[in-house]
Amino acid sequence: MFDKLSGRLSGIFDRLRGRGVVGENDLHEAMREVRRALLEADVSVRVARDFIEKVSARALGEKVLRSLTPGQQIVGIVFEEMTALLGGESALPDWGGRAPAVVLLAGLQGSGKTTAAARLGFWAARKRGMRPLLAACDLQRPAAIDQLEILADRAGCGFHCDRGASDPVEVAGGAIRRAAQEMYDLVILDTAGRMHVDQAMMDQLKAVRTAAAPRETVLVLDGLTGQDALNVAVEFERAAGYDSAILTKMDGDSRGGAALSFRAVTGKPVRFAGTGEGLDGLEPFDPRRMAGRILGMGDVVGLVEKARETVDHEEAEKLERKLRKASFTLEDFADQLRRLRKMGPIQDILAMIPGNALQAGAGMDPVEFARMEAIISSMTPHERLKPETIDGSRRKRIARGSGTTVRDVNRLLREFRTMQTMLKRVRKTGRLPSLFRQ
Repeated sequence: MFDKLSGRLSGIFDRLRGRGVVGENDLHEAMREVRRALLEADVSVRVARDFIEKVSARALGEKVLRSLTPGQQIVGIVFEEMTALLGGESALPDWGGRAPAVVLLAGLQGSGKTTAAARLGFWAARKRGMRPLLAACDLQRPAAIDQLEILADRAGCGFHCDRGASDPVEVAGGAIRRAAQEMYDLVILDTAGRMHVDQAMMDQLKAVRTAAAPRETVLVLDGLTGQDALNVAVEFERAAGYDSAILTKMDGDSRGGAALSFRAVTGKPVRFAGTGEGLDGLEPFDPRRMAGRILGMGDVVGLVEKARETVDHEEAEKLERKLRKASFTLEDFADQLRRLRKMGPIQDILAMIPGNALQAGAGMDPVEFARMEAIISSMTPHERLKPETIDGSRRKRIARGSGTTVRDVNRLLREFRTMQTMLKRVRKTGRLPSLFRQ
């Protein structure tokens, strides 16, 4: 997410930080580069211009250039203004009050609405302890009902449809009545989309919205479409209205212009950003944390949250004891690889670490983790415990069993020995950090 923009901005600000003195010309040149980077990221021209004007005015007006650390202070101003641009404060949904709360999802076909409905239900159940019911109100796309049914089952949510219905208003009403009778406290209505904004689509959406009286109408936008997503947002507001947005496919967006421009253009909050492939790929949109990631400051809070979701406290303590005794085995190594993969794509994890971890790990191939797991899985329990017993014939057998080469096996063993040597040195110092202690 934002990887290309983050790389550009990090380079600009690293040069500013490296200067003991920053003059007005230096500031203006840096701001020109920032503006160019924002425009290349598909940020609205007006939004980019206003952003640069605000940063420049503050940097010049607060005597920043005369301070002892002008570069660092300019970065601080950029961070504050970018946080404001993204919305200022986190805007998670408020679905309290009388049950069931009804959430209506709208958007164009292909924006990821149906997947977003299941992810939203999964998030509400896991994070809010709610009991969601997903309702298939998309009667235009033949496979929409089946798709939502499969995703609802995977998400552990209730599912409602009427395959004989021709009116989505009827389906929505039936879902709300059923939710009240069966004690569901959240109803998510997945409505039909079109390939483009048209009057028939808007009339249908308005009819469902009037009948269902949703607590919130959420516009689902494809983050990959950049400026087009903003045009769609403006058209939806003019024709039907909505309360907030979910930006999908953000992990594939190297630009990020829709996220950076949405609040300024529409005045509406972004609730979530969709990333990854799984049902857990719905990330609350926190402006401060997003700004930090864009500017290369990382997102340590987000990293800790991901770690806590995947790492058991007792297992973490058990691992720490093993590390202190230098008894870390290949079995433990494979277990940690599996836990790391559960936290999400490695590039997303690196993006959360402050500094240039993402750039430093640019060559890390996620396939390599799967290859290492396969190699370790092809070893016997004794070999995992005592890798020094793995001779030439054993290496050939392990390579055949894992579908890799002897060279791959040798590289893994070499890297593991290096890790063991490092752990022994750390053990001698008596300072062993526990990364996932809670």
